[in-house]
Amino acid sequence: MELAQVRLLVTDFAACYRFYADVLGLKPQSGATEGPYEKFSPHAGSAGIALQDRAMMAELLPELADPADGHRSLVVLRVDDLDAYCADITSRGATLLQPPTALTDRMRVAHLKDPEDNLVELQEWLLLRG
Repeated sequence: MELAQVRLLVTDFAACYRFYADVLGLKPQSGATEGPYEKFSPHAGSAGIALQDRAMMAELLPELADPADGHRSLVVLRVDDLDAYCADITSRGATLLQPPTALTDRMRVAHLKDPEDNLVELQEWLLLRG
């Protein structure tokens, strides 16, 4: 398993994009200044910070539709076999908010919360960028 990113759920995507790119100087992956998603990388290392439009994430987890819910971030972990990993962690007491689901043609995800109610996304990358 590896840390893929820390993702921030934002409502003013453009302002947050400018902050991470222009103010902090992180490198955007695609240049999607208006969203709904962008990953920023530091100059060294593989994990990064990502912005995601809150409404897009609420399509998977409806509880995120209300910005007042308190969730502003989630930890994203990449695993090799999402189904096997989810079966393993549920056997040890984890409760999935959302079972393994295709997010795109390149990625499957599942979601859960830690004991402090922090969101965790598990990712299985099906196809890597060429």
